[in-house]
Parts: sequence; C-alpha cells; structure tokens
Amino acid sequence: MLWTVLVIVALLVIVALGFYAGRLLFQLKQQNQRQQKVRDERVKTISESIYTIAKAMEQQQCDLSEGVIRIVNLLGALPILSPPDHKASYPHTYALFVEVSGFAVLEDRQKLTKQERRKQDLAREQIESDYESKVLSEMPAIKAYCQSIS
Repeated sequence: MLWTVLVIVALLVIVALGFYAGRLLFQLKQQNQRQQKVRDERVKTISESIYTIAKAMEQQQCDLSEGVIRIVNLLGALPILSPPDHKASYPHTYALFVEVSGFAVLEDRQKLTKQERRKQDLAREQIESDYESKVLSEMPAIKAYCQSIS
C-alpha cells in the first residue's frame, strides 16, 4: 500500500515536471519567434534605408561622402546571423568611407576655424571626385543586395 502511494506521488511529480518543462519550451519557442520577427523587421527597415540612400546617391541628391558613411554604418548594423563580407563586395565604398571618416563632424566641425573647415571641404571634395565613378558603380549591387535580404 505504501509503495503504491509513493509510485502515484512519483508519477504525479513526473507529470507535473513534464508539463512545466513543456510550458517552458512553448514560451521559449514564442520568445524566439518574437525575436525573429523583430530582427526581420529591423533588417527590412535598414535595407530600405540603404536602398534609398544608394538611389539618392545615384541621382546626386546626396553627397557621396555622406551617403557612404551612412551606408557603411547601416550595413554594419544589419542583424544578420552570417553577414557577407561587405568590405570585399564594395571595396570602393569602404575605401571612400575610410578616407572621409577622419574629417571633423558636428560639434568638432563647429570648433574649426572657417579656414580649417574650407580646407577640409576642399580635401573631401577632391577625395569624392577621385572615387565618384567607382563608388557609383557599386550602388546597383548594393541596391540588389538590399532587395535580396528584405
């Protein structure tokens, strides 16, 4: 009689623990689905932004250096599990990014004298003219990449 009660209690504990484990697995699955949905929405939003910037650069509605800085930063922010090597895929875009990323921006730019700002502007314009055709030739590939991931 005692063994029967112990077996029944043990079975109830096992069933309760199994139910609890199943519930936790279900909650984990739901959480993973929510995270994937958020990640997918973020990829879509970022890829649309990159596409829009690339298109604006092609239509000369956006400065080359400004567009490159934004595109490179957005490509780096894509929450993709195994991202391709964007630096190898778009070498001229990344090369221009490296060259113009050393210039002062925002508050640092405001602290410069007019002469220093003008000097930086001329240097940036020269760099942009050196890279313009090469960078613009990469924009269709960047746009195609954005369409493929969204």
